[in-house]
Parts: sequence; structure tokens; C-alpha cells
Amino acid sequence: MQSDLALIERHDRVGLITINRPQVMNALDIPTLEALERAFDTLDADADIRVIVVTGAGDRAFVAGGDIADLETRRGLEHYQSFGEIIQRVFRRIETCDKPTIGAINGWALGGGTELLLTLDLRIVADDAELALPEILLGLFPGAGGSQRIIRQIPLCKAKEMMFVGERIGAGAAVALGLCNRAVPRAQVLTEALQLAQRIAEKSPLVLKLLKRSLQHGADMPLGAALAYEHAMIGLAFDSDDAHEGCRAFVEKRKARFEGR
Repeated sequence: MQSDLALIERHDRVGLITINRPQVMNALDIPTLEALERAFDTLDADADIRVIVVTGAGDRAFVAGGDIADLETRRGLEHYQSFGEIIQRVFRRIETCDKPTIGAINGWALGGGTELLLTLDLRIVADDAELALPEILLGLFPGAGGSQRIIRQIPLCKAKEMMFVGERIGAGAAVALGLCNRAVPRAQVLTEALQLAQRIAEKSPLVLKLLKRSLQHGADMPLGAALAYEHAMIGLAFDSDDAHEGCRAFVEKRKARFEGR
């Protein structure tokens, strides 16, 4: 059953999830995280959906972070056992989704918003958006995986600066750092993300799944083990109908029709 906190739309073979708390700039609390998780489960289980796009409701924020008023009511062990465990679980579930994911970053992505962005495969950002990991200003540090994911995605000294200082960076700086793929005018963010998703959705869903697993798991392995894992995954790809369809389509000079088999 769809929640009002995470709206689902289907655009042909692309699923769109909209985090829907615009009155608090889509801040993440437990009900919102659980709704986001259910939305991902729904679209991941839908064989007709090949790519998932995530955006925020309203015209100000993608996700402005955690719900500070809610977080302030918790102490350490309670936070660890409730909110902390849930947000870690949900973000890891998104990160390891076999389907490609795209963030349509339509505004501020602060704290948990940047941490969510880091779990998504590709990121289209509004050219007037701002990103930050400002937890240090609250006497905290990123605890939804952000401190670990960001050091694996951008230069270490830049990641430390973002976390030690807590200042916001603009979309251009985010693209230059490699946090986002490209910046576009705010009004075009969702259109651009959906168009990119449609291009990806034309590819073999099976090969996309194997490729994502190669990238995900290989990044945590020594090079020798990662190469062996890649070898195994490409072997599975060559055993698929899609690989042979792709080769035939190339020889016959036509567009391939991938079915995920």
C-alpha cells in the first residue's frame, strides 16, 4: 500500500519515488524512512520497472536532513537501536538495489539528504541547489553511512573538509568533486533525470544487475579478487539471451530488444 510520505509513479519502465514532506523540506523521520523502504521494495519487485528515480516534493529541498526536532528527543542507545538502525538499513537497501538508481536533486540536500544522495548511482542536481554534511555544527557527525561513503567517492581531504567545517557547497562544486553527474536548471531536473533513466531502461536489465554487482562488490575487494569476480559476472552475461540479441542486433544494424534473460 502506497504511503503519502513516499509517492510512487510509473513512467513506462521507470519508477519515480517522491519523498513527500514538503512542509519540513522532506526531512527524514522513521515513518518517512519506512515509507521510502516500502516504495523501493515495490518498484524493485516490479519486473516492468528497470530504473528507479528519487526526488523530493516541493521547490526548496530534495531532503533537508533528519528531522532535528525528532532527533533531539533521543539519547544515544535509543537512537542507535531505533532511528540509527533504520536509516542505516534503508540506505543500504537503496545502495544495493540491483536496479540502477538516479537522484533528481531538486534543491537542498543537507545532512541525511547528502547521505541519501551518496547511496544513489547517478545524480542530476539543480544548478541552484546546495549540498552539505553540517552535522558537526550540531555536535554530531554523519551517522547514516555518510562518513564512510563520501570518503569512497571523493578525495579524502575534500571529504574531511566537508565534514570538519560543515559548510554548504553549490551544485557546480558538487559536480567538480564528483558528487553529482551534472547540474541543470531547477525546472529541468526531473525531466533530465527521467530522460536519463529512459535511456538506461533500454539496456539489458540482467546485464545492468550483473554490472551493478560487479561495481558494488568489486570496490570492496583487492584487485585480484575483484578481477576474478568481474570474470565470473561477464561469464554469466555471455550466457544470457540478451548478450546474443545485442550482438545479433549490431550485426543486423538494428536496435536491440533486451528482455532481461
